[in-house]
Parts: sequence; C-alpha cells; structure tokens
Amino acid sequence: MNILITGGAGFLGLRLAKTLLNDGVDGVAASRLVLADRATGPDFDDPRVSYAIGDIADPAFVNRIVTDDIDIVFHLAAVVSGQAEADFDLGLRVNIDASRLVLNACRHNADHPRVVFTSSVAVFGPVAADETIGDATAVDPRSSYGMEKASAELLLKEYSRRGFVDGIVLRLPTISVRPGRPNQAASSFASGIIREPLSGSGSPCPVPGSTGLWLLSPRRAVEAMVTAASLDTSALGTARVINLPGISVTVDEMLAVLADVGGPHARALVTAAPDPAVEKIVASWPRSWDHDRAVGLGFCGDANFRAIVDAFVEDDLDGQVAAVAV
Repeated sequence: MNILITGGAGFLGLRLAKTLLNDGVDGVAASRLVLADRATGPDFDDPRVSYAIGDIADPAFVNRIVTDDIDIVFHLAAVVSGQAEADFDLGLRVNIDASRLVLNACRHNADHPRVVFTSSVAVFGPVAADETIGDATAVDPRSSYGMEKASAELLLKEYSRRGFVDGIVLRLPTISVRPGRPNQAASSFASGIIREPLSGSGSPCPVPGSTGLWLLSPRRAVEAMVTAASLDTSALGTARVINLPGISVTVDEMLAVLADVGGPHARALVTAAPDPAVEKIVASWPRSWDHDRAVGLGFCGDANFRAIVDAFVEDDLDGQVAAVAV
C-alpha cells in the first residue's frame, strides 16, 4: 500500500505516519510512505519512508508526488486560521488552489485513490451557545480559513461525485493538546493554556473563560484518519463529510482540569491577555455538534477533557519539557 501525506512533516502528519508504519490500514501494511512538506522532518530510519520537499501549490511538485501507484492521500497541508486571516492570498493559494491541484492529480490516477481531507469546525458560522450543529446545518464561515476549508470540502465532494477520487472529509474539532510551540492558529491557545503551564512556562489566554470550544485529542484525530482510510464509502453515498466526535468544554473548565493535574502553580501561569481578533474568530465557531453518524461509522471521541490532558501527559509532556529546556 502506497500512501502520500501532504503536510507530512507537521505535527499530525508525523504522528499519522508513525501510526501507519506500525499498524498499516485495516491490517494492510504500508509499503511506501511519502511525506510531502516545505521542509524535511525527523529521520524515521525506515526504508519505506521518504520526504518530498516542495511547494504544495506548485503544479509540477504536486504532479511529481501524486504518482500513479498512490493508493491513499491524506491531505493535511494547510495555512492555519490566524495566518489565513492575516494573509488572504496565501490562504487562498494553499487552502484552495493546492487542494484542487492535489485532487486534479489524483483524477489522472486510474485507480481513483482514497483521499482523506481534514476540514474544520471553522466552516460553520456563529451559533447560539446552546445550539448543536447537525449534518444538515449549512456552512456559513466567518473567517477566511473557514471559507477556504468549506471550498475545499465542495471540491472533494465534486471530485468524488464524478468518480475521480474516493474522498472523505473529516471535520476536525479544535485539536488539543498539541505539543510544540504556539503557532498562528486562532485556536493555538487551546493547547497553550495546558501545554505551557504543565511544562513550567507562562501562557496568555486571549479569550474569556466562558468561551466554549469543541475539542478532540491528537490521539483520536489520528485514529479517525486511519479509520477513514479504510471506511466503506458506499455507506456514505454523496454525504462525504463527517463531523467527528468531540467534547464541548469552556476555557474555565479547561483551566480547572489544569489546576487538578498541575496544581495551583500551573494554573497561576495562565494569565488573561484579551485579543479581540482571536476572540472574534473563535466566537464564530460552534461549541458542539451532533456526531451520532460518525460514532455509527466507527469514529471515537474523547471521554472528557481530563482524558485529553492525561493523553498529553502520557504521550508528549516529557518531550515538551525537554524541548523547552533546550
């Protein structure tokens, strides 16, 4: 089985790659794994893995990496929300134009590869605090990032309808807790207010404590991608978009778990730092959606936010502390 991951040197791409190398897809081992990104990542010391370094919005590069023998494409490459809002043209180029290039390259593969595309909660517009998004809820993005993800969703659905690819869109909740450094995503604080304090560093919180978020752990996000790679799409029909399971939690509730896990000192490291631009973007995202269909298809969410934090402590905290100390 030959697999391509765009954004393969990113956090989720690398974690997905490790899972695929260890477990394969539905019991079938990965025979070749191409990680496409702007820069190389760590050495896997595995002959099945290769990096393809280039610009995902460059047609020549895309045509070079989407070879005729590719069976599965995980399209993760994207410009994050805050960066897409700050640089409109870059967001269009990477989040829409590059997605079309990847799909069009797959179109010319006679085997019509499975394409798993990661979308976002940001495709929806503002909703009431107690409103739950359903499968029939229309997208109404209020950010450039959300618009770009919604556009790419439609592209994948059309390419699937025409039989050019066998595509699945996974709408991801906000992923927390991500290891590493803060980035330009509007949701970056959703990891930072846990990651930094547990590592001994301060973290600003740009939104009020009452702000609600819809969250999924990195563990469950990667599991969902692997599940999607082998899902029987005949059960989906034309409904190729899946709202993944998540948990609804407020920032105050997240900080209460932080205090429980890390103690009052860790909680004191989070300070209020209001940012109206971030607050506006995050407030436009729903805090919950109906995920019964996803659960019925075999996708799993996290039990609660404590389980998400415990997973971060188990999987990533030691490495995070070591990285901060360098």
